[in-house]
Amino acid sequence: MLSHLSIRNYLLVESVELDFAPGLTVLTGETGAGKSILVDALALALGDRAEGGVVRQGAPRAEISAEFVIDDLPQLAAWLDEAGFASDDGTLILRRVIDAGGRSRAFINGSAAPLTQLKDAAEFLLDIHGQHAHHALLRPPIQREVLDAYAGALPQAATVSAAWHAWQAARQCRLDAESHGQARQIEREGLTLAVEELRALGDDLARWDEIQIEHARLAHVTTLLEGSHALIEGLDEGESAVSSQLGEMSARLDAMQAVDDSLGEVVTLLTSASADIAEAVHALRRYVGHLNLDPERLAELDRLLGDMHRLARKHRVQPDALAALLEQFQARLAELAASDDLDALQANEDAAWSRYQSDAKQLGALRRKAATALSKQVTAAMHELALAGGHLDIQLQPTNEPRAHGLEDVSFLVASHPGLPPGPLGKVASGGELSRISLAIQTALSGVAGVPTLIFDEVDVGIGGSVAEAVGRRLAKLGETRQVLVITHLPQVAARGMQHLRVAKQDSGGFVTSNIESLDADARVEEVARMLGGLRITATTRQHAAEMLAG
Repeated sequence: MLSHLSIRNYLLVESVELDFAPGLTVLTGETGAGKSILVDALALALGDRAEGGVVRQGAPRAEISAEFVIDDLPQLAAWLDEAGFASDDGTLILRRVIDAGGRSRAFINGSAAPLTQLKDAAEFLLDIHGQHAHHALLRPPIQREVLDAYAGALPQAATVSAAWHAWQAARQCRLDAESHGQARQIEREGLTLAVEELRALGDDLARWDEIQIEHARLAHVTTLLEGSHALIEGLDEGESAVSSQLGEMSARLDAMQAVDDSLGEVVTLLTSASADIAEAVHALRRYVGHLNLDPERLAELDRLLGDMHRLARKHRVQPDALAALLEQFQARLAELAASDDLDALQANEDAAWSRYQSDAKQLGALRRKAATALSKQVTAAMHELALAGGHLDIQLQPTNEPRAHGLEDVSFLVASHPGLPPGPLGKVASGGELSRISLAIQTALSGVAGVPTLIFDEVDVGIGGSVAEAVGRRLAKLGETRQVLVITHLPQVAARGMQHLRVAKQDSGGFVTSNIESLDADARVEEVARMLGGLRITATTRQHAAEMLAG
């Protein structure tokens, strides 16, 4: 739901902050006051193209920010999270900045974003009905989704799409197996040879680090032995061994401690050093006991390391990655073996095709039943909305080939007047007719899922009297389940609003500006009375306006 709109330096608007409520909001004002400015500014926040001419004269830039409450839109929340725009407070802020030169920047929840992402987010948020690019009902995929929503078949449509993709994947596997058999045979032979070479290294393949350490020790065993004996000699066995010197020093220190007991800490440290020296000597002797001159083992390790380096160079990996490479090659060989079973692949494809056909036929049955009911309901609403003799036909044409959306294409065809052949929704109806047809469709869909906010522009062009009353009732009914914003010049529609915004133009300091304000109860009476009287407000029009608003 749209909760707040901020517009600064856009066309005739210097600055406006608007809060929006659920239900039906009406926007009124005199002709030329700039009622469409609000909708046009909102369209920019939703990703429409911008030009420098939209910046208010004398200002460096225009800024439009639209805030939405999205607690009830889990799909949008998931999309925002995946795109890196997630919000913790259940709100979404779309912001657009356009400089006087025509360059623009876009932001989602404070982070820079391309216009395409603003448009993607807008698909979850609202539809603008009228002569605007956001009129989603003109697009055949949306018409199909509308019918599926009316039929309660959106889950079945998702099942059909998944089944189609599974069938396509199975079909592609079978085609690949048939057309690339020789290439796979060559790949299999190469992999088999590589696996045999790697397996020949046995368990040592995964012991690269251990083998390197053992090889280094054997290669330098003479140096290690000489160094160890020299250390043992210097620490414990030589004439001037460290252990002997420490013994003499300990004896002297004991004598000194007998005179001055404060040397106790030094005695303790020296005793600890003597113990550490003795432990080091013991460890060195154990180490020497495990050092052996083993030229045969050294030669074996030389060969093993050479083989590992050779295979690593061959496969362009590090030697310690050979074990993982072997697992990868073995997995690929298993895949190739499975892909060679053409009978199994054909059976898998046939099963996937059968599932798709079954699911798609069920979906088609739901669509045909819903198409008849929706056509009748919308046609009846069109007659009520000054389109007498017009009708909506929902056609289901078989597709040339199976598609992810099913076995039929959905088209909304409309005849707005008696005797006219039905044609595509976007080509047959005028702007006002299109808005009223959209209103009829949206009212029919008011009980099913859809975007939470609907905006109608020019919905009441060329109508009045009882038809205007009918438009007002339908908009109010739609406002029971959706947030609806309508630009209107009809008092019958304006009186139905739960919130009323008025646009007024004024001259301040040589600059013409459009102000948008939210009306209280008394101001609403005055505005509806103005609409009734054609700018003249009398006691009669004021009384009539009060009755309409009360009623």
